[in-house]
Amino acid sequence: MSQIEHEVGSGNVYADIGAAEPAEARAKAELARRIASIIKRKSLVQAEAATLLGIDQPSIVRLLRGQLAAFPLETLMRFVPKLDQDIEIRLRERHHASTPAERLRHTADITKTV
Repeated sequence: MSQIEHEVGSGNVYADIGAAEPAEARAKAELARRIASIIKRKSLVQAEAATLLGIDQPSIVRLLRGQLAAFPLETLMRFVPKLDQDIEIRLRERHHASTPAERLRHTADITKTV
């Protein structure tokens, strides 16, 4: 059996690929994923979702496809109350995990609330 070389990630794919603002990119992606999930759960068609969020239909298509360059984090945050949801922002001390598994576990804890 041959060995496969691999690299352990940091827990943030955007940091791993060298994105300019990896924490913001990750936050935007997670928020967009949650918004898309809420839209699906509410059984909204694209036109309804676009009207509710105050954007045009091509923009909702980009949002649902994860094409987020045109959506600042603040814009995504403004969409959340329009979907009858609250945003909770928590600050905590940064955890310096010693292993990738520990970093992943602590990262998963962050993504559970929106």
